[in-house]
Amino acid sequence: MNIEQPATRPENPRFSSGPCAKPPSFTFDGLSDAALGRSHRAAIGKNKLKAAIERTREILGVPSDYLIGIVPASDTGAMEMAMWNLLGERPVEMLAWESFGAGWVTDVVKQLKLEANVTTADYGEIVDLHSVNWDHDVVFTWNGTTSGVRVPDSFEIPQDRQGLSICDATSAAFAQNLPWDRLDVVTYSWQKVLGGEAAHGMLILSPRAVERLENYTPAWPLPKIFRLTKGGKIIGGIFEGATINTPSMLCVEDYLNALDWAQAVGGLSGLIKRADANAKAVHDFCESHAWISNLANNPETYSNTSVCLKFTDPRISDGASFAKAVAKRLENEGVALDIGGYRDAPAGLRIWCGATVETSDIEAMLPWLNWAFETEIAALSSAA
Repeated sequence: MNIEQPATRPENPRFSSGPCAKPPSFTFDGLSDAALGRSHRAAIGKNKLKAAIERTREILGVPSDYLIGIVPASDTGAMEMAMWNLLGERPVEMLAWESFGAGWVTDVVKQLKLEANVTTADYGEIVDLHSVNWDHDVVFTWNGTTSGVRVPDSFEIPQDRQGLSICDATSAAFAQNLPWDRLDVVTYSWQKVLGGEAAHGMLILSPRAVERLENYTPAWPLPKIFRLTKGGKIIGGIFEGATINTPSMLCVEDYLNALDWAQAVGGLSGLIKRADANAKAVHDFCESHAWISNLANNPETYSNTSVCLKFTDPRISDGASFAKAVAKRLENEGVALDIGGYRDAPAGLRIWCGATVETSDIEAMLPWLNWAFETEIAALSSAA
């Protein structure tokens, strides 16, 4: 049985959740001013790194007394740097509702060997944030990249907390409003919402986090690449562009170009509007098709970037195989690349809806998703 294909194709079929689609304005010519073959410690390199920090602050609205540093090893490096330097001074609460949050639990419990209070939720759910003891240090993801579940806007971290709130915000920064006065550590990577290149992370520290760094020494040794203090004082250069190890100046130029584009589309509010429109198109599609639904169970926690979906048709007996077949069929047609669900997540699809994706491409792709579903269902019926 041949099912008619849709007439329109996305202009850009890249819906990967990381590395994500480049900004629509991206060209290789835009990287021609990169400081290639120059030391990142020369004036030209320092100026570009400092510009990346200052413009990040401007677009995200980071308070002037917070420190912003460019660090190695993407969001993972930034989060592990924060945990290895800051944890152990007081009890720890570890919150996880997807695979990356679970990874931070493993680091803290099995590597740092801290007796943490671990609270988890199944994919599609979120932990009870109101029951968390925020006088402890709390480690959590703002937006679960592999579950599509985010902290709801209705929840407020206590302003009078005694512990540090340590937030992995890699698929939330530049797409969701982050309450900076309630967050002490925020990390993210360039390759998510702004579609930058991989291997560089951002580490943002509140004055409370800096105070902890300068007044607390962990019981464990710190590798050179993790060290944020020297002689009991913060290494200020890290937060002024003097990175811990050599950054790629080509990637820095790419990030600067992405920040230019972000400013051109309206800054943070414009980026949020674009992501919201993309996610709404997918959510509306799910509402009008009974065979698919959001993996997140509560609309309040729906992600507007990493939208995770599950198939609900009772005719599907092997969800994993079916999801892989649908994703492969869409890839073969060149209409949706890299939309399979994360390997540790429940079987399904994951469509990146961050700001660098055009809503018109989402809208052009969704009829193809319907086509791929119907085609695979027909194949199941034929095989029965």
